[in-house]
Formats: sequence, structure tokens, C-alpha cells
Amino acid sequence: MSEPTQKYSITMPRDIAEAARARSGRSGLSAYVAAAVARQIEHDNLNELTAVAEAEHGPITDEEVQALRDQLQQARRRQTPDGANTA
Repeated sequence: MSEPTQKYSITMPRDIAEAARARSGRSGLSAYVAAAVARQIEHDNLNELTAVAEAEHGPITDEEVQALRDQLQQARRRQTPDGANTA
């Protein structure tokens, strides 16, 4: 079942709006913008979690970041039937 929706009016630069409309495809501009906002919220949440972790445990090293990227890539491979990278 889909989440309830509500109509909003937003303002953005025309070139960005037109590029989004051109890329939105069959799902439409609203779905495209909603997905972009959802990704930004996930990004912001991750940044907040990282800041909390670094405050408690110290800075995250490049090696730790790479190890986690490798784990994520392996998990994605296991989730796709042919092992193709879907990200």
C-alpha cells in the first residue's frame, strides 16, 4: 500500500526543474523529486550518525570507510540474482 500523499508548492531554479522533468520518465516529476528528497534525508541522517559515532569513538579512517564500502558491495551482489551491481 502506498503512503498518503499531499500536494506541495515548491520553488526551484528553472534549469533544475526542466532537467528533472526530462529525466523523470514515466513516474513523473513528483515521484522523481520525492525520491531525490528521500535520498537527501537518508544522506543527512547518515551524516548525523557519523558525527555521533566520531564524537564517541574518534574520526573514521579511510581504511574503515573502504572496508564498509566493500561489505556493502558484497551485500548488494548477494541481493541481485546475477550478481550485477544495481547501484
